[in-house]
Amino acid sequence: MSKLRLVILLFLLHSVALVSAQGSTNGTSSWQTLNGNAPLVIARGGFSGLFPDSSSAAYSLALMTSLSNVVLWCDVQLTKDGAGICFPDMKLDNASDISVVFKNRNNVYLVNGVSTPGWFSVDFTLTDLETVALNQGVYSRSNRFDGNLFPILTVQEMVKLTRPPGLWLNVQHDVFYTKHNLSMRTFVLSVSKSVIVDYISSPEVAFLRGVSQRFKATKTKLIFRFLEKEETDPSTNQTYGSLLNNLTFIKTFASGILVPKGYIWPVDKNSYLESSTLVVQNAHKEGLEVFGSDFINDIPFSYNYSYDPIAEVLNFIDNDAFSVDGVLSDFPITPSAAIDCFAHIGKNASGQEKPLIISYNGASGDYPSCTDLAYTKAISDGVDVLDCNVQMTKDGTPICLSSINLMDSTKVAQTPFSNLTTTIPEVQKGSGIFTFNLTWEDISSLTPAISNPYSTFRLSRNPAAKTAGKLVSLSDFLSIAKEANSLSGGVLIGIEHAAFLVKVGLSVTDAVLDALSKAGYDNVTTPRVMIQSTNSSVLKEFKEKKKNYELVYRVDENIRDASDATIEDIKKFATSVVISKDSIYPENKAFITGATDIVSRLQKNNLPVYVQHFDNEFISQAWDFFSDATVEINSFVTGAGIDGVITSFPQTAASYRKNPCLKYKTLPSYMSPVQPGSLMQVITSDDMPPALAPYPVLKESDVAEPPLQEVAPATPASSTNAGTTAPAPTSPNGQPRIATCIVLSNLAVLLVTVLLL
Repeated sequence: MSKLRLVILLFLLHSVALVSAQGSTNGTSSWQTLNGNAPLVIARGGFSGLFPDSSSAAYSLALMTSLSNVVLWCDVQLTKDGAGICFPDMKLDNASDISVVFKNRNNVYLVNGVSTPGWFSVDFTLTDLETVALNQGVYSRSNRFDGNLFPILTVQEMVKLTRPPGLWLNVQHDVFYTKHNLSMRTFVLSVSKSVIVDYISSPEVAFLRGVSQRFKATKTKLIFRFLEKEETDPSTNQTYGSLLNNLTFIKTFASGILVPKGYIWPVDKNSYLESSTLVVQNAHKEGLEVFGSDFINDIPFSYNYSYDPIAEVLNFIDNDAFSVDGVLSDFPITPSAAIDCFAHIGKNASGQEKPLIISYNGASGDYPSCTDLAYTKAISDGVDVLDCNVQMTKDGTPICLSSINLMDSTKVAQTPFSNLTTTIPEVQKGSGIFTFNLTWEDISSLTPAISNPYSTFRLSRNPAAKTAGKLVSLSDFLSIAKEANSLSGGVLIGIEHAAFLVKVGLSVTDAVLDALSKAGYDNVTTPRVMIQSTNSSVLKEFKEKKKNYELVYRVDENIRDASDATIEDIKKFATSVVISKDSIYPENKAFITGATDIVSRLQKNNLPVYVQHFDNEFISQAWDFFSDATVEINSFVTGAGIDGVITSFPQTAASYRKNPCLKYKTLPSYMSPVQPGSLMQVITSDDMPPALAPYPVLKESDVAEPPLQEVAPATPASSTNAGTTAPAPTSPNGQPRIATCIVLSNLAVLLVTVLLL
């Protein structure tokens, strides 16, 4: 890849300013590191969570998005002619195209006593490798950048290209290279004469002891790297677990240790945190710095962190007992923000007003949706507005439930009520067991089930609480909200299917008005009441009642714009709008393609914009957000200027709003919004995903609806038993919709049951 193309690529990545001070600018509290300074961020192979490990783009992006004293990590491998290259493994085939370039040059060697096949660096000269390009070696990450043909860099080339604030050389297999008549010792001594090496790490005692005297009088720090406790150091034949018990010995040749994060905060077999160990404290007593490794945003980590990678980093750097001296991460933007923006923030710290934080079925990322536990967790997390999506029961009780279909959020399919399975195309495609066919007494006896929207990717939510909590009525919900003094924004009541419910003799609007009145919310401005619906007819009915409620129109499709006439129509029945994330930053294959101006257009018409919905799971975010929920929220708030977020994880949004970096005169790089579409421009034409048709413009006909009808007796034609067909549904504006009637067989019921387990 040419130097000119590299410059162009990096210019396109992010419009960020490198303004952070040396280390953390957060000086509100002293650090519990060995030297009292802020922890370091070590970028493993650069920003290897996005670009190919050890590529020029990965190293450069790490510099652009991290603390200014970020340390760049290079896994040193030796070529056949003794050159030192930055590459994540001695085997070259997993993270490069060498198996294509040199198809028959693979080999089999013993590595720490294990027969290992592959393409090894020791079989190729530096000249050979000039025709080999780096690629993404982690298959769950995007390979669309591989077409840039990033070259393999020598240590010297990497330093010349990036001029890193700090350089960390990791020497992983000295014993192996020695058996092939190559000397890592000679290489590191030689390279340290031409470049400044700040850290040298190795999991081999003999190697570090062999170079310790030569570096004793220099600023280079030697770090002993611990592997998993049951593994063995090939130079001493001791397990790393046994070496951990002799830190006094480690101190004789090293100034610090690098340990997997599980050494510090162990995780049990169910992926929950155990008590922290004394590794950091014991090492600090010996005068050893402690660096934690394996901080990776896009793999599952302990459920205690609710898929928030910043929360994980904070647990290692900002607790009552200790702080590690640095973290090794594939996503250096995350620890950079954690150190400078989120550490040492008190629970009662004040933050900026925006964004308004609205829960999505309570804290449904941690507990089953719309249960008492989900709501109390959302309140303790710092939510502003607590939400209840109202459904109606057979006996006319309004309840809070994420869906009108009980199979979506309860274990109803495992109960005798499974014989109530029906198909109602006017309500949804496919079959279900609907709330209006059971009484509140029936429903309250059901076991709730936590939502797992990303189970296809083997990402589960808090399994220990997957059936915890109790379902609540609207009355119960309003009592919970009213008792919460910290709930500054009030409540949001979501209403859907009102027109259909009228046909079965249920008025959800009257039920909501009655519950609000009885709870003391009638005609009051504090606490605030927000009524949300995708149906203009519902909002018009509430407006006609002349209540002092905020009426929120939710657009139920992705749009790129709204006509002027449509916006004027919305203003007649709504005071704010909810739109999707894709309506602001449209995506193609999880890459942001650009940005619309729908937010500013609505706001210019005095319509605040709330956006749904935000999840913490990395799979829910575009690649542009670096598998970090905070980066995503920040880009929508500071980049798009939205007024509120609707989230399953209110704690993450509340923490974001408190971070002091938002008050800086100039935002640091790790708290700057992404540049929409920048990553798409880094993809070569051959690897570009096929273009998608643009989203539609919201038209007047999309929001226009006839008034709600008066409640009438239930008609038998409105619902059918499973296996029969109901009349084709109509859209709110009266136009017919196409719906598929799916028969829910016993096998399908079993499948739903399994998915909810």
